[in-house]
Amino acid sequence: MRSIRPSSTDRQGRGRGRGIRTRRASTSLAAVALASALALTATACNGDDQADGNPSASAAAAGTGDGKIKIPDDVRQKLKEHGIDIDKWKNGAWKDWNRKDWLREANDFINPIIKGLWDPDRMRHAGDPDKGVHDNDISGDQGVTDPTPQPVKARQVTAPYHANAATSGKVFFDSPEGHMVCSGTVVEDPAHPGKSNLVWTAGHCVHAGKSGGWYRNLAFVPSYNNAAQSVDQLQHASREQIAPYGVWWADAAQTSQQWIDKGGETGGDGAPYDFAVIHVTPEQGNGGKSLEETVGGALPVDFDAPAVPKVRDMTASGYPAAAPYDGQLLYQCADKPGRLSMNQADPTMYRIGCTMTGGASGGGWVETGSDGKPELVSNTSIGPVTSGWLAGPRFGDVAKGVYKSVSDKFAGR
Repeated sequence: MRSIRPSSTDRQGRGRGRGIRTRRASTSLAAVALASALALTATACNGDDQADGNPSASAAAAGTGDGKIKIPDDVRQKLKEHGIDIDKWKNGAWKDWNRKDWLREANDFINPIIKGLWDPDRMRHAGDPDKGVHDNDISGDQGVTDPTPQPVKARQVTAPYHANAATSGKVFFDSPEGHMVCSGTVVEDPAHPGKSNLVWTAGHCVHAGKSGGWYRNLAFVPSYNNAAQSVDQLQHASREQIAPYGVWWADAAQTSQQWIDKGGETGGDGAPYDFAVIHVTPEQGNGGKSLEETVGGALPVDFDAPAVPKVRDMTASGYPAAAPYDGQLLYQCADKPGRLSMNQADPTMYRIGCTMTGGASGGGWVETGSDGKPELVSNTSIGPVTSGWLAGPRFGDVAKGVYKSVSDKFAGR
C-alpha cells in the first residue's frame, strides 16, 4: 500500500506518485514491533492549476438555498481580522502558503467558496498526499497491539453508489503540495434531525497538524462518480456526471486539539485523535435541501463503541487512489478488528486487514449497532506503506466534543 499521508516530496507531474519519507531508525527497538511502515491514507496531485483560470468570480462561505452565494458576516469578519481580501483570495491569493499567514488554530478555519474551482479535471487528478512513517514510530509494548491481520482484498462497491453506499463520498482540498483528496461520510446532526449537513473524515484531511494549519478549498462530493465510470470514460464526463449530487463546500471544520498539537510529518504522531467533522453548504444552492436529504440518509456516530472482542466485523469504505487503484472508484473492506497501540497514554486504535491504499483516508468504518442498524465507529487514519491493513481511531469523549462543537455552531440556524 502506498503511504497515505502527505509527503513533502514534490510531484513532478500530475497524477504521479510521490516519495515516502521515513524517520531514521531509533536506537531502541520496540519489544512488540510492527513489521511494516505506517502512512496516512490521503492523496495529492501536482498543484499546477491556475486559480484564475476559469472559476466563477463568485466566492463565499454559504449558500442561500436559491442558488445564490453570499458571504456571511462572521466569515467577512474573520477574513478582515486575518487581512484577507476576498477578491484577491478567489483570484489565487489562497495559493500563498507563507507559514506566518497560514491559519492553524482551532477557531481559525475559513473556507470561502470559489465557484467552479473543483471542475471535473481538478477532481479527477487530485491525488494522494503520502507521508511514510517508520515502524519505530510505534511504541512497542506500550498498550495492547494484536498480531498483524491478514490482508483482506478490497471489493468494489456496486454502482450506483447512491443506492448502495449513499453516505460515502470524496473530500477535496488544497495544501502546499497541491490539490488532494480523502474520503468522507455523511453523519447525523443532533441539532437538525433528518437534515444534517455534517461530514466525518480524518483530521489530516483538514489540517496539517503541528507542522502547519488548515487546508483550503475544502469540499465534499457525495457519491463521487456515482455510475462507476472508468478513467477513460471520465475523461469526457461532465461535472454533473462526476458529482451528480453536487459539490458541498465546508463552512466550518473541527479536528481534535491533539491532532493540531501532535499530528506529524510521519504516520504515528496524533493518529489516535486523527478525526474531523465538517459542516457543508452547496456550491450552487440546493432548493433548501440539506446534504442528508439530498443523499437520502446519514449515519449515527457511536462514541462508546464496544471493545474489540465484542465486535464481529467492521466495514471500511473509501476511494483508494494509490496503485493499484486510480481513485475513481469506491471500495470496501470487511474484517474483524484487532487492536493497535501507538502510545500507552493514548487510546488504542482499531485495525483491520484491507488492501485499500492512499485516498481512502477519512473513509468511514461502520459496525452494526445494538439496534441492528449501521453506525459509524471509526475512520481510516493510517496503514503500512506496503498495503495490507488499515487502522482507525476509536471514538470517545474527544471525538464527541469535536462532533458536538460543529453541531452546536449551527444549532438554531
